[in-house]
Amino acid sequence: MRNTAKITTAVLAAGALTLGLTACGADSSSTDGPLIVAASPVPHAEILTYVKDNLAKKEGLDLQVKEFTDYVTPNTATQDGSVGANYFQNKPYLDDFNKKNGTDIVPVVTVHLEPLGLYSHKVKKADDLKSGATVAIPNDTVNEARALKLLAADGLITLKAGVGNEATPSDITKNPKNLKFKELEAAQTPRSLDDVDAAVVNGNYAIESDLEPSKDALILESPKNNPYGNFLAVKKGNEDDPRVKKLAKLLTSPEVKKFIQDKYAGSVLASF
Repeated sequence: MRNTAKITTAVLAAGALTLGLTACGADSSSTDGPLIVAASPVPHAEILTYVKDNLAKKEGLDLQVKEFTDYVTPNTATQDGSVGANYFQNKPYLDDFNKKNGTDIVPVVTVHLEPLGLYSHKVKKADDLKSGATVAIPNDTVNEARALKLLAADGLITLKAGVGNEATPSDITKNPKNLKFKELEAAQTPRSLDDVDAAVVNGNYAIESDLEPSKDALILESPKNNPYGNFLAVKKGNEDDPRVKKLAKLLTSPEVKKFIQDKYAGSVLASF
């Protein structure tokens, strides 16, 4: 079942953190206080922490990083002002989120790409998947479509002509291996690898699960003309916040590019 706002224990925990920030009087709308940024743990929070520890002080930026493990709370917290910005998502996902939730969050600067990949604990090559194999895919609208496009690009399936970022398994026109699809919350896909034949996993969740996309993926998304770069985002109207401008500059600095290259060795790609 597709669900862009599926409530999980992680979401509830993150929501509790959001409430805690509000209750403690954190004012992310004030340009005088610290800039609180919501981020997925890997690689987003790691990149922000590098900036915080090595670059922010020189720019006079008081940066605080708050980690969230889902794809919903960072946007709701940004919208309600519990945090001043977020860093975890791509443009197709944000467009879909804004449309469905009535939010007005906007990108500031694109920082990196996490290639989506197909992984398996049971086969070494995608062609080795047997007829009737089960493949786990993310259940949120954009990442599900992205996963299906990845499989289509490798010839495992064929999608209806012109299908966009809302593709679902019902849009498959050819399925030579009669693959079956198990729709899961994105964070659950790597954890399903022992229970399914293969899984399409977002780059950040792959890295968190000790997978190396550049080495372990059976199929890996190409960075060429890829619309899924991850960016710093804010509530509309906050783009000119001096703190946000400082962070945007630091996130696209040569130092951050080198950090990404050295730490992730091709599993995360700088987009600037």
